[in-house]
Amino acid sequence: MKKFISLALVVVLALTMSIAFTGCGKDEDKLVEEPDALVVGITVYEPMNYQAKDGSWTGFDTEFAQAVCEKLGYEPEFVEIDWDNKFLELDSESIDCIWNGMTITDEVKKNADVSKAYVKNAQVVVMTADKADSIKSVEDLKGLKFAAEAGSAGETAIKDNKLDADYAACATQTDALLEVKSGSVDACVIDITMANAMTGKGTSYSSLAPAFELTTEEYGIAFRKGSDLTEKVNKVMDELKADGTLDKLAKKYNLTLAF
Repeated sequence: MKKFISLALVVVLALTMSIAFTGCGKDEDKLVEEPDALVVGITVYEPMNYQAKDGSWTGFDTEFAQAVCEKLGYEPEFVEIDWDNKFLELDSESIDCIWNGMTITDEVKKNADVSKAYVKNAQVVVMTADKADSIKSVEDLKGLKFAAEAGSAGETAIKDNKLDADYAACATQTDALLEVKSGSVDACVIDITMANAMTGKGTSYSSLAPAFELTTEEYGIAFRKGSDLTEKVNKVMDELKADGTLDKLAKKYNLTLAF
């Protein structure tokens, strides 16, 4: 009788373990089939990241991120962040990367691991078109009231050129443009990529125009310190350059690649 009971217990135990292992196998398959999300920190910055009429995100960096994620097996999730607190968002793991026309600076490299440069850019003074042609040097900008996005390369350019005697920090580059359009400030400093896309004939800021370049720079993608994503993205970036994907995107959004 004891032998019979022992044999029954062995059979039950074997069946239980078989079901358990089968269940684990299904869970593992599910994990493989469903890619992890890559949370991308952005701001509204045309032509890098902005919303289409249907509310979906589009732009050079948006399409670039989607192409990279497709190759790496991630699902991109775009999240708007406060640009002035971008590194706090990154360190707290609220986001996995900052991918939003971010200028590569010493501060960026101190706070994050940075990809190779991928787009050339400049910080440009934007003001009313009727005054833009009169600006030939930094000296011509003395005494003007400026606006720029807080924590941006534009703000740094204003301070480095000692143009911050009368300065207003804004939440976004678009807000800085609005300040100029409303007449609250004389000029703003923003990325030339945005200035070219959002000012002049046929835009919402048709009365504004780029006046003077204060700096030249390059864009990169920021990841948390020690992340293996930096190397992976750099590799995919080279692949997308080789197959023509990045060249097509640069042409589509009127940008100049850095490599």
